[in-house]
Amino acid sequence: MHSSAVFLIEFGAIILGLGLLGRLAGRFQFSPIPLYLLAGLAFGEGGLLPLGASEEFVAIGAEIGVVLLLLMLGLEYTATDLVSNLKTQYPAGAVDFAFNALPGAAAALLLGWGPVAAVVLAGVTWISSSGVIAKVLGDLGRLGNRETPVILSILVLEDLAMAVYLPIITALLAGVGLAAGSVTLAIALGVAGLVLFTAVRYGRLISRFVSTDDAEKLLLVVLGLTLLVAGLAQQLQVSAAVGAFLVGIALSGEVAEGAHTLLSPLRDLFAAVFFVFFGLHTDPASIPPVLLPALALAVVTALTKIATGYWAARRAHVGVKGRWRAGGTLVARGEFSIVIAGLAVSAGIEPQLGPFATAYVLLLVVMGPLTARYTEPVARWFLSRRDSGKPPAADRAAEEAAPVGGARE
Repeated sequence: MHSSAVFLIEFGAIILGLGLLGRLAGRFQFSPIPLYLLAGLAFGEGGLLPLGASEEFVAIGAEIGVVLLLLMLGLEYTATDLVSNLKTQYPAGAVDFAFNALPGAAAALLLGWGPVAAVVLAGVTWISSSGVIAKVLGDLGRLGNRETPVILSILVLEDLAMAVYLPIITALLAGVGLAAGSVTLAIALGVAGLVLFTAVRYGRLISRFVSTDDAEKLLLVVLGLTLLVAGLAQQLQVSAAVGAFLVGIALSGEVAEGAHTLLSPLRDLFAAVFFVFFGLHTDPASIPPVLLPALALAVVTALTKIATGYWAARRAHVGVKGRWRAGGTLVARGEFSIVIAGLAVSAGIEPQLGPFATAYVLLLVVMGPLTARYTEPVARWFLSRRDSGKPPAADRAAEEAAPVGGARE
């Protein structure tokens, strides 16, 4: 009885605190994500007042939060949109890998951590946080912007790439043979392909099966289906986020609209819990020794993500402002980076890798909402300052046409 009372007090205090932080952020028109993370850091391991009784429930809530974030993002687009975007944006996926995975691998080698750690850190720096970015897009009201499908395509390509990467890194860390690793990879690819095929081919049938005029039944069926598919996907070595996203893609029409309305409050609740949970499991004392190299890598890979988004949006013929917004939105890293680093820490390949990855992700998960909001206005200001010292285009043309030493009006 006493433990349940403590649980209710702790969890109630968490939810109340999140609500107050959200109101504070809303007053200043700022994303609440950094505040949620700092709150988790303050009340986690080594923090001001560590929690105990509610930690397990918060962990489960955090997993549900990531699943709901990706489901809601999937509901914004149809299966046709997904296939079309993947066909047109796969070069952006290659650029994304080259610009963002290679700096992480190079940093691990420069720190003397060896090739396996290099593969791990490449994944940490490569994958943007779908959960953070989905929340930021909603907070900033950009789900309908022209650059959002480009951002979504890159996130989907990264999430699908995880279906290949995670089995590979698991095999490397475990030191298993080529045959066992190939079987794991084949299963992961097969499951991801099957779910994608079902979403594209039978999406209308799934929507018809789920459809109902009763809001309560619709909520239960959609939420249950999403959690079931996400759990099965994760059990079969495919990301739960990929499974949830594809469920959202499979639902369309009135079903998608109804599910979006019903699930939005749940998404906001559990997404906030996810960000707090991330901070709860970070010991502040482990961060200072690795802060400077993590900060240097964070700055480099923030710039490479901005370049990736700008290039991809320009290729999709998005305007200049949208290009900068796309780049700034992609900066945040989060759930996948922590999962990858956690696998390496469990395998014991490099003691400093865990704190380094934690510091790196904390920096970028705080910087991400800031770059999403301010990259475009800062770039516009910088370009206007640069151009203010140049003569107008007509004057430049006259200068170039005038003879050397001739008079100019």
